[in-house]
Amino acid sequence: MELKLLEIGSETEQLSACKLSLLLGVFGQDNRIADFLKFARSMLQTDYAILAFKDEPYIWFSSDEGCRPFLSEADAQVNEFFKESDLITPDHPIYPQASAYMQSLGMHHRRMLAVDLCDREDSVGHVYLFDQKDTAFDDKSIVIVREFIQSLMGLIRLRLENAELKEEFEQQAALNFSKTKFFQIIAHDLRAPFHGLLGFSEILAKERDTLDEKGIQDISDYVFDTAQSTYNLLENLLNWAMAEGGRFVYHPINFALSQSTKIVTDVLGSLAVKKNIQLINQVEEQIKVYADINMITSVIQNLVSNALKFTHTDGTGKVILRAEMQQEQVHIYIQDTGLGMTKNQIETLFEPKITFSRQGTLGEKGTGLGLVLCKRFIDLNQGQISVQSKEGEGTVFKVTLPAANNSHQVLEQRQSQVC
Repeated sequence: MELKLLEIGSETEQLSACKLSLLLGVFGQDNRIADFLKFARSMLQTDYAILAFKDEPYIWFSSDEGCRPFLSEADAQVNEFFKESDLITPDHPIYPQASAYMQSLGMHHRRMLAVDLCDREDSVGHVYLFDQKDTAFDDKSIVIVREFIQSLMGLIRLRLENAELKEEFEQQAALNFSKTKFFQIIAHDLRAPFHGLLGFSEILAKERDTLDEKGIQDISDYVFDTAQSTYNLLENLLNWAMAEGGRFVYHPINFALSQSTKIVTDVLGSLAVKKNIQLINQVEEQIKVYADINMITSVIQNLVSNALKFTHTDGTGKVILRAEMQQEQVHIYIQDTGLGMTKNQIETLFEPKITFSRQGTLGEKGTGLGLVLCKRFIDLNQGQISVQSKEGEGTVFKVTLPAANNSHQVLEQRQSQVC
């Protein structure tokens, strides 16, 4: 077998999987692997050297013509060679097997030296130095080369630590940018409703006598709706921040799902009536889940509120809650006959970023935080959330949760309490 050396570029498609090799600059001008192998060869006076990192697809071959890779053939036998020692010399008992393995890879030789690269007793790779000369290796040179090869681990550790620090810095920079953007969006989103609240409350305070009953009612309705939507925004912000900061305590229990859906339909029933939408709760009382009742109630309320927000107000609109048991899971569906969504909108629906959501059928506004929070709560409850939608025809949100477990006490309907 002959070595098939590759050129770094189009022939090395798997280079991205070579983490340590890339850290040592094999793809750039600062190629520490090439320099390292060249220097090791010169110290031991060998013509060839190879460096193989564990679990990397390429092995690096060094000669007077330069340093090039060839495709590795994974073989667990290599690790067996270094069980007793990190150094294999021609007088080592395992040398014949190691030499035969090298020959099978196309690295023909008459003498060879192999060193295991160890990091805190874990092997990260191996270095082989070999050629066709008949002279024996000098003992002093072997000691020097062995120490030199092991010094490569210091460079690898340093590069790894630098890479980790760089990654942490980039993550922190991205986080700081996101926080800045987040506060900019929130400040903008809060400024508008407060301008309206201040303006209309000033009219009520200073020009009350100039207004008729209809004008007062219109301003009161506006102030109420704006205050309510602003409060909902702040509540979502608080919940989102607490969830991201890990301050929510996950406290799962067995409970009847209808407890949560009844609370939600009672709370949002007046909004449904106001928008002339049928809000239908079809969840059966015998369906029970194992989850945090407060979180799940919040999720259902958010999804139903969204469904009402985007459902038509012409009297034909419906929002339906239903659920079904399947083995050890419960599937919850919140279906509406509203505006629906495009494919692009669905793909970015649960992304953890703050965006302005679409206006509802009565001009309702939001920041899109609600669905991010829903996804976070469902993840905490070992569940899943997905959506199917078609523009102009409506949307169905599907939430999957663990079914109630007999090993836990079921919370009966009369005992339900949401904090």
